[in-house]
Amino acid sequence: MTSPKAGRTEAADTATTERLFSYGTLQLQSVQLATFGRKLAGQLDRLPGYRLEQLEIKDAAVVATSGKTHHPIVAPSGVPQDGVDGAVFAVTPAELAHADAYEVADYRRERVTLASGLQAWAYVDARSAPAG
Repeated sequence: MTSPKAGRTEAADTATTERLFSYGTLQLQSVQLATFGRKLAGQLDRLPGYRLEQLEIKDAAVVATSGKTHHPIVAPSGVPQDGVDGAVFAVTPAELAHADAYEVADYRRERVTLASGLQAWAYVDARSAPAG
C-alpha cells in the first residue's frame, strides 16, 4: 500500500497546508491523536492583541478527549501589548475540519496574524467581534 503522499510534489503539499495556532488543548498529544490521528510538530509563536480566559466545557465528548472541564479561550483585547503564547502547526484542510468538529460552539475559527508574521487559523471566543 502506498502512502497518501505518494506521487505528490513538495509544492503540492505546501499548497494544501493550513496553519493552525493553538494556545490550549490542541497542543496536548492525547487530543492531537484523537482529533488528527497523529502527533503534530509545531513551533512556538504568540498571538498579539488577545487575552486568555477560561471556558467551562459542557460537551461530554470534548471533556473526555481533553480530560479537562475548562479550556482556555481567547478574545481580542484591543491592547497591542497583550498576547497569548502557543504553537503553530501545519495541518491539512481535512485535519482543520476535524479540529472544527472538536471545538465547541463557543469557539469561532478566525484568520489571525501571529507575532512571527505568519498567518494562521485560531479558535477565538465566538462572542467577540470578528477581526478586521
